[in-house]
Amino acid sequence: MSSPSKRRDMDVMKLMMSDYKVEMVNDGMSEFKVEFRGPPNSPYQNGMWKVRVELPEAYPFKSPSIGFVNKIFHPNVDESSGSVCLDVINQTWSPMFELVNVFEVFLPQLLLYPNPLDPLNGEAAALMMRDKAKYEQTVREHCEKFAKPEDIANPSEDSSDAELSDADSESSDEEMAGASDP
Repeated sequence: MSSPSKRRDMDVMKLMMSDYKVEMVNDGMSEFKVEFRGPPNSPYQNGMWKVRVELPEAYPFKSPSIGFVNKIFHPNVDESSGSVCLDVINQTWSPMFELVNVFEVFLPQLLLYPNPLDPLNGEAAALMMRDKAKYEQTVREHCEKFAKPEDIANPSEDSSDAELSDADSESSDEEMAGASDP
């Protein structure tokens, strides 16, 4: 095994042994998804996202590709693709960084300190600069709408799971109807 692939495997294993739920996408360790919670004391604190990570063959000498799978309203995240604009990943990546740093430091910092001057989402950047309270309210609304634990649940190809989720929504509708009765 070459040194970069050994390092890649070690970094993925460290991430798997941390508090993050990691789901492998393929047989190798080059593509996976990680469950990521918004940082405390931020408008993202109640959000949960699935973050796609692709490791290039030259990792750790070349940076990972990082993208949010479910929607997030943020000046430095493209809303349609989930791509992240973050200097430490895109431009100043160093082999000294590990994957755990991405989830423990880089992404929390991105959510805590958005940079509206280098936007991928112009609407979010403009709103943040124009009306920060409205921006934070919009972030919280997006978290409620797109970043709940059930939004990142992985639907199986098994059709019984789809039927089960339909039954779940019917029963929750009935519960809601029952809850509104006096």
